[in-house]
Amino acid sequence: MRKLIIILFVLPLFYACKEETKEQNPFENADVISIKTATVQSLALTSDINASGLVTTENQANYGFKIGGVVRKIYVEEGQFFKKGQLLATLDETEIGSGLNQSDLNVKKFERDYTRAVNLYKDSVYTLEQLQNTKTGLDIARKQKDAVAFNARYAKIYATANGFVTAKIANEGEVVGPGSPILAINETTKNNNYLLKVGLTDQEWAAVIIGQKAKVTLDGFPDEEFDATIYRKSQAADRSLGSFQVELKLNMKNRKPAVGMFGKAQIKAEKAEDFIIIPYNSLIEADGNNAFVFIVENKKVKRQAVTIAKFENNKVFIKDGLQKTDEIVICNSAYLNEQSTIKIIK
Repeated sequence: MRKLIIILFVLPLFYACKEETKEQNPFENADVISIKTATVQSLALTSDINASGLVTTENQANYGFKIGGVVRKIYVEEGQFFKKGQLLATLDETEIGSGLNQSDLNVKKFERDYTRAVNLYKDSVYTLEQLQNTKTGLDIARKQKDAVAFNARYAKIYATANGFVTAKIANEGEVVGPGSPILAINETTKNNNYLLKVGLTDQEWAAVIIGQKAKVTLDGFPDEEFDATIYRKSQAADRSLGSFQVELKLNMKNRKPAVGMFGKAQIKAEKAEDFIIIPYNSLIEADGNNAFVFIVENKKVKRQAVTIAKFENNKVFIKDGLQKTDEIVICNSAYLNEQSTIKIIK
């Protein structure tokens, strides 16, 4: 009986604690998360393209002889400048002279044959066909002489434009075949034929146009900046480099750079592009150019997908997904979801 009274006395206290515990359970009420917000910033930026490459000239060529033979003399050295019309190299003319003399003697023989055939035709000894065949032989001999004389003229290499020697491929005394390269040259005209050849990505290649302006710095002239324009765009990717080649024509003023000199170009954008700028710490679940942020609407947070254009220090440039009037969460984003109760603090 005494035990029963104790039990009855304890039961009300147990139920009272249970009810009190239920009232104090923190999971029955949503947690309030304090956040800081900021209005996104809008900025119009020019997206300049930065690239690097090597200096070259507008026209490059390999000079060679039309016929084969022994190289008698090369009058220029590597790196040497030359002028249009200047004699650069010659072949030994012993064999060439013999060929010219032979063709000349052959023409004289056919001229005598034709003169005799004309007289015989007048005396009715030769037929018209025989006369015509003799005349054809004379014409062929003359054309052969012209061909030999033409080849003899190309036994000497003359400069077709102002330029300089990039490489001397053959040396005096070497036997070379027809068309074999003897000198590698780069042409220069009034000092404005210098180009900077750079590699661009496919998107950058599509964004630039012929005539677009750029600024170039060269390692050989570190304290100077040169004006340049887009001169030529390759229509096919360079397989060895994996990029699209673009050539910029340089205004070198009074400078003469070396071919192969390293340079950097900043290609100026034609128009400005609007970007939304947000702090880096407002991003959540960033993956490449895709990410999410929380924006505040009607005292609630909303998860918003955004597309990233680029990063700059602690700023993120957003290409798509936000409006200029959006208010984004910049603090405690990691603890939020769209059902969270929020408290905005200053």
